[in-house]
Amino acid sequence: MHILIAPNAFKNSLDAAAAAENIREGLLQSRLKPSTACFPVGDGGDGTAELLIAHLKGETRTVETTDALGRKISSSFGWISDQCLAVIEMADASGLRQLRPEEYNPLRATTYGTGRLLKAALDLSPKKIIMGIGGSATVDGATGILQALGLRFLDKDGNELSGLPESLSSLHTIDSAALDKRILETEFIILCDVDNVLLGDEGAAAVFGPQKGATPEMVKTLDRALARFSDIALQQTGFDMSVIRHGGAAGGTAAGLRAFAGARLANGIDQFLEITQFDKALEQAGLVITAEGSIDRQTLNGKAPYGVAKKAKEKNIPVIGLAGKIPLDTDSELDRYFDALIAIGHQPLSLEAAMGLTAANLQRTAAMIGNMLAIKK
Repeated sequence: MHILIAPNAFKNSLDAAAAAENIREGLLQSRLKPSTACFPVGDGGDGTAELLIAHLKGETRTVETTDALGRKISSSFGWISDQCLAVIEMADASGLRQLRPEEYNPLRATTYGTGRLLKAALDLSPKKIIMGIGGSATVDGATGILQALGLRFLDKDGNELSGLPESLSSLHTIDSAALDKRILETEFIILCDVDNVLLGDEGAAAVFGPQKGATPEMVKTLDRALARFSDIALQQTGFDMSVIRHGGAAGGTAAGLRAFAGARLANGIDQFLEITQFDKALEQAGLVITAEGSIDRQTLNGKAPYGVAKKAKEKNIPVIGLAGKIPLDTDSELDRYFDALIAIGHQPLSLEAAMGLTAANLQRTAAMIGNMLAIKK
């Protein structure tokens, strides 16, 4: 039997490549001794760009830029020369992992550093730019990126705003005269792993702000700031940022880049599987194993395991899903895509302790699956 192993990352625990290797090790320890292929996947979350670069055998280009709080850092983006394709990971410049938890402050954190990466990529004259936007520390609606590309955000007196995104509530005019037009001439794709809109209870500030350090009052301030940005954008461009599906992703980065940089917002896992030619990897598979920290009804909203399972089912290949957490009750919708869902934990533990055992639990569970398949043989 040939088994294709296609997990997503286990957030804050294990990246996708390591998850795949641990599942593979477990299978090879079993009595089944199958042939295997590892195909770690990403859906736009933190780490997706690194996986794309590895799958496409690209190189990395180093850039001096800034973190979300404006401090100088060295970062990088991917370049796939034979496709004239640049791949950018927003978290590599504007991510939470660049900050200490006590530094989280979405009223002051901006995406400007990611804009510097984007400018450097444009200098290579790419035909296409793909950006993964998971793991950001920001709720600025991409205003930092857009500043790096030449946009100016002005108050009623014509003065440029400082202290974005908090100061967006004073926004009066968006001056796009100096926008780097190269971005509008390049195919620009944003990989999104959520479909939230920009504003309101399901919007960028309310849903993602608290993960980035926002208090309830800060959430209200950020939502008002993004609403003002959206209103001015609508007045000047006729484009309504507030209604775009995926627009709230990465603190509104998706909406801002759609409105002013011509970006196309795409379901992350579908784009990832297409770009990496996942269908070819499925050709020899008799079984697919996918995995993520949690697999439940929300997974069907476009998360990586769902994308993998959907592709496999199109070819009538059985799918096993592994996760730290699965539903207690049978779910007919999940059953359409997953022939089995298996929780990898084997004893009651705190979340922190369980996360520390992710690698070992994946190995043990994969070995168990292999042994059960060997019995069937």
